[in-house]
Amino acid sequence: MKVILKSDVKKLGKKGDIVEVADGYGRNYLIARGLAVASTERSREILAEQKKEEALNEEKNRLAAEEKARQLAREMLEFTVNTGKDGKVFGSVSTKQIAEELSRRGYPIDKRKILDTAPIGSLGVTRVRIELHKGVIGTVNVQLKGKE
Repeated sequence: MKVILKSDVKKLGKKGDIVEVADGYGRNYLIARGLAVASTERSREILAEQKKEEALNEEKNRLAAEEKARQLAREMLEFTVNTGKDGKVFGSVSTKQIAEELSRRGYPIDKRKILDTAPIGSLGVTRVRIELHKGVIGTVNVQLKGKE
């Protein structure tokens, strides 16, 4: 029996895959629990339409992420850290602080999407890379200023 998976099923396939399963497993487990539908001509047409819509949405999201990357490239995040008399920096700026500052400026970004995970501990401007979408990486400038 061929079925189209409506969600990911461990050791069987991912959502949208057409897989061959035993009749009883397909009817009594997958279809009964709403994990799959029987593979018919109409269900394959619906699957093709859904994949086309997903591709359009993916393209739209990628374009939005590219625009966001251009906007972020113009941003300068400024942080003040304590420094000693000889310019030694006490403390650093973490990805959490960068994500919070970006959120305050209207760019809600999860701190796990910041690719440069090491805390910034030197004065001056540092470029930080952020994954905005699969394959779209933006950069933001982070400047550390010292105060004694």
